[in-house]
Amino acid sequence: MNKPTNPTARVARSGGRAARRAARAAPVPEHLRSIHPGMEGGTLKPLTQQDMERIHSSVLDALENIGLADAPQSGIDYLVGAGCILGDDGRIRFPRALVEDTIAKANRSITLFSRDGKTDLELSGNRVHYGTAGAAVSMVDVHGREYRHSTVQDLHDAARIADQLNNIHFLQRPMVCRDIADNREMDLNSIYASAAGTTKHIGVSFSEPDFVDDGLEMLHMMAGGEDKWRERPFVSNSNCFVVPPMKFATESCEVMEKCILGGMPVLLLSAGMAGATAPSTIAGAIVQACAECLAGLVYVNAVKPGAPAIFGTWPFGLDLRTGAMSVGSGEQALLTAGCAQMHSFYGVPGGAAAGAADSKLPDMQAGWEQMCSAVMAGLSGLNMVYEAGGMHASLLGFCHESLILSDDLLGQALRCVRGIEVTDETMALDQIRDTCIGGPGHYLGTSQTLSRMESDYVYPSLGDRTSPKEWAEMGKPDLLQNATARKEEILGVRSAARFDAETDKALRGRFNIHLPS
Repeated sequence: MNKPTNPTARVARSGGRAARRAARAAPVPEHLRSIHPGMEGGTLKPLTQQDMERIHSSVLDALENIGLADAPQSGIDYLVGAGCILGDDGRIRFPRALVEDTIAKANRSITLFSRDGKTDLELSGNRVHYGTAGAAVSMVDVHGREYRHSTVQDLHDAARIADQLNNIHFLQRPMVCRDIADNREMDLNSIYASAAGTTKHIGVSFSEPDFVDDGLEMLHMMAGGEDKWRERPFVSNSNCFVVPPMKFATESCEVMEKCILGGMPVLLLSAGMAGATAPSTIAGAIVQACAECLAGLVYVNAVKPGAPAIFGTWPFGLDLRTGAMSVGSGEQALLTAGCAQMHSFYGVPGGAAAGAADSKLPDMQAGWEQMCSAVMAGLSGLNMVYEAGGMHASLLGFCHESLILSDDLLGQALRCVRGIEVTDETMALDQIRDTCIGGPGHYLGTSQTLSRMESDYVYPSLGDRTSPKEWAEMGKPDLLQNATARKEEILGVRSAARFDAETDKALRGRFNIHLPS
């Protein structure tokens, strides 16, 4: 009784739908895309102007009266030379005038270069960019529902996947290569595996100061010489220069100094945990993060005035019942949004964490956790949204399938960032008149509707918008299975970011590269 009376008609209709789906799945020309990297956010303002002024006043008080401990001797020399005061208690304090002068002189715009020049990122104002980050120690097997140690191959694969995703704008190393025991080799292989997988901007870390020189040598070889590297540094240093609360991380500061002098942009990363290493209140955690990062900004400019530095306030939330991290919480979303506002208040390029999940798998919990903070970060105008793709288990696990699904999620977030354009054309009064008076009574198929299909709307690559009937006819596709298929499709093709044979031979001759050639 439920069979179609005209099977031929059904085939024709299905074929039409298939053709339309294929047309929609085809890549949209860049000039027609409705979203793009660096769109202006800043419409969400959880802090008032008075709130930000009060936070800034408290930040200045903290720097002037509490200061930071445990600077290396080189850092003490730089900071005291810049006008800081070394107390008898060993803490370095920052006079108000010095901090205000540093803010006034700080870079208002930074370009994070890509290796091929096609995906450079301009960090200024409220321009928003989403990407990966973190130091996950495990990989998520979505089909076995298990966790395993992360490897250098996993990092390379993450870079290759990110290279193909329009809404992942940069790759900061998202996981640790646990199959490489030697820290020097792990740091160098992290650079190689990332750069061999993507030409987008890359962020990496160094475990010890002595490893920086080798890292810079490797980057010079990749760039074709030190002069070319310094002209377009396509890798930045993610640097946890402080150990909250209000202490410098001695070795990381020495790493930072060498990276600055080597021409590498620096992410000044302050990652206090609210209720543990930062105040439990959202405002207090923001005060401490801003104080620590302003101390870092003074430090950077004391080493080299005008050196590119990203104001990396990364306070994280805790579940105060258990002490576990809660990166997928509403509190985390507010922490990040408030920090983004303070970056705008200071007028400096900044970054923070958003888009990560506490959920162990890319499931419904992960979806609401990732979208909540990713959208709020973008609407707040955060320049660099770190950990926005693939991160699970409160930063302990990374998932390739989730990274692929994040491309759809972040596409919707970016559409929210773009906002609502109100013009004579978009208010469409002429269309309403022509449609309602003597017209067809609907807007389907009109030239205005068709012209806006790609320029105004964002369509998911893997997200399913079919009817239940169509979904059944298509074999009831599963989102995770489709993401796995997309992963295998990407990884089945040799990375376009791989180095030419001569450069790769030189790199492998100089360094112990663990990734197969």
